[in-house]
Amino acid sequence: MPRKDDPMRQASIHRSTRETDISVKLNLDGTGRSDCVTGVGFFDHMLDQIARHAMIDLEVRANGDLHIDDHHTVEDVGIVLGQALAKALGDKRGIRRYGHFVLVMDDARVEAALDLSGRPWLGWAVEFTAQKIGTFDTELVREFFQALSTHGGITLHVDQVRGLNSHHVAEACFKAVARALRMAVEPDERAAGAIPSTKGAL
Repeated sequence: MPRKDDPMRQASIHRSTRETDISVKLNLDGTGRSDCVTGVGFFDHMLDQIARHAMIDLEVRANGDLHIDDHHTVEDVGIVLGQALAKALGDKRGIRRYGHFVLVMDDARVEAALDLSGRPWLGWAVEFTAQKIGTFDTELVREFFQALSTHGGITLHVDQVRGLNSHHVAEACFKAVARALRMAVEPDERAAGAIPSTKGAL
């Protein structure tokens, strides 16, 4: 079973390209502490939600080509965060593996379900009524989760049941995924350190 002092439950990843330079540190057994600076205010707020509601300690530093737009920065943070999650989970021994959460935020109701299967897949059924939240492009919400799913090896489904306010819908997406992730990475006391698959590997 994973122990809270297990270094494999922590990870640090750095990725540098011609478009972005990104560092992510996380601790799966944290307290929800967040220190995220990407240069994209709304996105920083959403990363804070992931840390708080997944109960992971998360530090993100991103320098990107924001003079072009926010796309590369948001997508690449998703890539590096996914890589860090995969590294921190190791062979996934003793975790619950699956998570599901239904989150309401005022007018918005969003359902997230995920499987830390090693098989990336994003099922996305979310529509925004606005193209921007402040200066943030709402289409980047999907881009972030696509990158997170692909590089974290996560089967992830996000479904909007209802919602009119784009800020509420976006925030509900991040919080719902975070809550589902919290459930999935938690140690399973009944698993006795077993890998949660009949195949014996994930």
